[in-house]
Amino acid sequence: MWVILAVAAALVAYGIYLYNRLVATRQMADEAWSGIDVQLKRRADLIPNLVETVKGYLTHERGVLERVTELRNAAAAIPRGDVQARAQAETLLSGALGRLLAVAEAYPDLKASANFLQLQGELSGIEGDIQMARRYYNGAVRNLNTMIETVPSNIVANAFGFAKRDYFEIENAADRAVPTVAF
Repeated sequence: MWVILAVAAALVAYGIYLYNRLVATRQMADEAWSGIDVQLKRRADLIPNLVETVKGYLTHERGVLERVTELRNAAAAIPRGDVQARAQAETLLSGALGRLLAVAEAYPDLKASANFLQLQGELSGIEGDIQMARRYYNGAVRNLNTMIETVPSNIVANAFGFAKRDYFEIENAADRAVPTVAF
């Protein structure tokens, strides 16, 4: 009788341990998403300053400026927890920012502007921070999804309704392509 009670107690304790690990892993994924959200907010806050700085120089490039502003607003309107939609919107915004900076290269006065150079440097730093936050988030999601799918933690995960998360991925296959370099 004592053996059966000891085995039952051990199984309950192990179930509690697995549940606590699942909760901790889910919290890490939530924290990681929060890190991405903070970096995306920093970039979104920087964009109006960048657009205003560039606006005076790029009178013929109004469409590029409007597209960046439009995509920033669209990304900001996406609900916080919608990882796939947010990833897609942020990919489009990154592309538009790249085009904006490429267009700015044609304006020597703008390239020499201290304000533009500062904003460009800040944007570059934020982009690096976003990449680090994405890697951390995807690692936390990988850990959570692994626990949800592997035995025996999947039993506890299913019993308590733990759900897999989506990775923050590039949606456009062209963004993954290796660029062609010709000399």
